Amino acid sequence: MMLNAIKKAGPEAMEDGEIFVGDLHEKGEATWTCDSTSQWAIRGTDQDFDYLIRRWLDEGIYVDVASGLVHIIWTGGEPTMPAHQEAICNFLDYAWDEDDRFEPFNEIETNGTFVIKDRLFNELDQINCSPKLANSGMSAKRRIKPDAINRIMEHHNYQFKFVVSTEEDIQEVFRDFVDPFCIPLQNVVCMPGLDDQTNFHERTNFIMEMARKYKFRGLTRLHISAWDKTLNV
Repeated sequence: MMLNAIKKAGPEAMEDGEIFVGDLHEKGEATWTCDSTSQWAIRGTDQDFDYLIRRWLDEGIYVDVASGLVHIIWTGGEPTMPAHQEAICNFLDYAWDEDDRFEPFNEIETNGTFVIKDRLFNELDQINCSPKLANSGMSAKRRIKPDAINRIMEHHNYQFKFVVSTEEDIQEVFRDFVDPFCIPLQNVVCMPGLDDQTNFHERTNFIMEMARKYKFRGLTRLHISAWDKTLNV
């Protein structure tokens, strides 16, 4: 679920009045594309709370969402920006007021740059944190927020997921995140940077070999295998 269905915001996260910059695509140096941001930019619209509930009813999945069988995954943009945290909680309160059987499974996809406040933290069943690496073109000061990362690790169900293209990326994951924050390896997931099926098997083999070597959990990108392109699936 894209957060802009509740509250629209720019695809670049903002902090202290400044926009995160450093897109390597303009330089021709990017090794993969973040599909959630591109989907947001293409398909995002302003909608009220009822819109989500109507969509679930129209698709015949409302009961599955309300029971937690189908997960709600809050993404963006960056869903932990303060206004977005408030919007998510307001929606959940609204949905529960409309139906006191509404007990969804709430996941969140965050880059780990904003502290998750108690109100939202206590609603979440799973936190998926995907910090940016240096290959994003963003400075370490912007990418690595110790308070936000430590807060995530207080949750009972979290994982840190990194998109990597080289063994040097993996070494950076350990140097900048795993070692300094003492992240347990069972909570570390790495997946290959992939935009289409061209190198799917080679990249999947790469990540599995790296997982065996470094002892993190390795995943591939099955939606690429199934549908090729990341956009407009």
